[in-house]
Amino acid sequence: MKREEILDGLRQSPKVDVCVIGGGINGISVFRELALQGLNVLLVEKHDYCSGASSALSRMVHGGLRYLENGEFKLVQESLVERDRLLRNAPHYVAPLPTTVPVFDNFSGLGNGIVRFLGLSRRPSRRGAVAIKAGLSIYDFLTRKRALMPRHQFRGRRTTLEKWPALNPDIKSSATYFDAWVSHPERLGIELLQDGLLANSGARALNYAELRRTGNGQYRVEDRIGGASVAVEPALIINATGGWIDAANQALFSPEARPSPLIGGTKGSHLIIDNADLCNALADHMIYYENEDGRICILFPYLGKVLVGSTDIRVDDPETVRCEADERDYILQSLAFVLPGIAIRPEQIVFQFSGVRPLPASTDSFTGRIPRDHFCTVLEPPEGGPPVLCMIGGKWTTFRSFGELAADMVLERQGRRRRVATRDRPIGGGRAFPANAPAWLKQTAASKGLSESRMAELFARYGTDAEAIAGFIADGADAALPHAGYSMRELEFLIREEAVEHLDDLLLRRTTLAVSGELSLDMMDATLDLLAQEKYWTPAHRAGERDRFLTLLNERHGVDEDMLFARNEPRSIECDTTAKSG
Repeated sequence: MKREEILDGLRQSPKVDVCVIGGGINGISVFRELALQGLNVLLVEKHDYCSGASSALSRMVHGGLRYLENGEFKLVQESLVERDRLLRNAPHYVAPLPTTVPVFDNFSGLGNGIVRFLGLSRRPSRRGAVAIKAGLSIYDFLTRKRALMPRHQFRGRRTTLEKWPALNPDIKSSATYFDAWVSHPERLGIELLQDGLLANSGARALNYAELRRTGNGQYRVEDRIGGASVAVEPALIINATGGWIDAANQALFSPEARPSPLIGGTKGSHLIIDNADLCNALADHMIYYENEDGRICILFPYLGKVLVGSTDIRVDDPETVRCEADERDYILQSLAFVLPGIAIRPEQIVFQFSGVRPLPASTDSFTGRIPRDHFCTVLEPPEGGPPVLCMIGGKWTTFRSFGELAADMVLERQGRRRRVATRDRPIGGGRAFPANAPAWLKQTAASKGLSESRMAELFARYGTDAEAIAGFIADGADAALPHAGYSMRELEFLIREEAVEHLDDLLLRRTTLAVSGELSLDMMDATLDLLAQEKYWTPAHRAGERDRFLTLLNERHGVDEDMLFARNEPRSIECDTTAKSG
């Protein structure tokens, strides 16, 4: 349904079983869970879907090796189970990632690790080979029954440097194990959303909309696109706004009934670097390393570039987070430590992003000790009105189990039974995923009248959903987007089918053009022309949207108009890795 139809439907029937506020990965997950159980559920997102922390993750799908140090065994086990489910349910976006840990000592970290495990210390410290071996052995033990990926292995110094000659020569050894990575996290969120919408006509979702409490204790949905205001009567509200939970509660409760803070988020920033020497030095592995201060950092090939991160800094206001200059310096310093012979020029940082981890409120002086687990708490407004279920904490890997937990609490409160399980339910383009991809591509390309190479591009982006997109492309005259592998009909499909309201929705989240560092000024303007045509924008509206996007790109992602202009000339991808796309 289009947003006008959704708003008209709410005017005619304002009662909803559940209103979910927050369209990040956790909010979308619980929305999908409830929609599949047949509930009349409304999702309201203030900005765009997956535009906050859900688009700023490290692109890892992992168990959380370092969480073992905090004694979070239950979280690690749950994360590994959910990682393996995503490998099966979303194979078009989630793939195994060989991960190598450089080891600089044999026995360091044992004493401090024990006292940290017991809660007697907050200091990070170097982890030696024995501590890393213990952690990886636990990892292997927790996944022994599924055995989807190889067990870990150690290499000595000589063998390590033969495979990764650019590593810091002070290493003593290395350890390699397997986790996973996600190529298009925001697209996976859209596919989860569509799964819920298609399964239940009573499920509705609006981006760029807010749920507001009125003076008389009622609620209204405010449409930030068209300006409409519609009354709604939810029986229960789910606050899934992540780092914004406390701010959202301020708006949901009267001043005298506002709850104590629940969230104490930390900021994580990342860089996307276009440096062929760096990319090739990784040998298709993620390097999971400790900086000199003991903090964990990562770097791995991502969409033809290299993703490097991250920081872990307390923040009070999640609305304005961005990667600051000192964070860039810290990340580059960590990179210089682990790969000392590779120099990064400023212009090779082609994109940066920052997000807030929605951690539980904590007074711990060391952010790495704040629990990464998730839980739900229900707040009952003393003056009456719908209860508010708050989803606290969580990590991207466990979005499904977190959504399941919240949904089951709602079902229990409303006296309903679960009808559909999601543990083995494929997501979007992971449905009917072919065991023989080349044969599927050949057959589908022939049936849609596209070349096999074009079909392979679409399959890498959308999995088996590429078949419907290919059909749309074939039904009309198409043209290539300047200097990109995308086409105008492809973008037209995304605009019409995926709730695109602004240019950044399309270039930052529905596609990977911006995060991959490939976006040029010509690409941007061609996309903007298409969007303006589809939305019937006036020239003034188009100009305002262009300024809005350029400001966002510069302030939040470190990309200015001069950088976009310099990319107008097409360039070949220099980094030859297997991790270029999903």
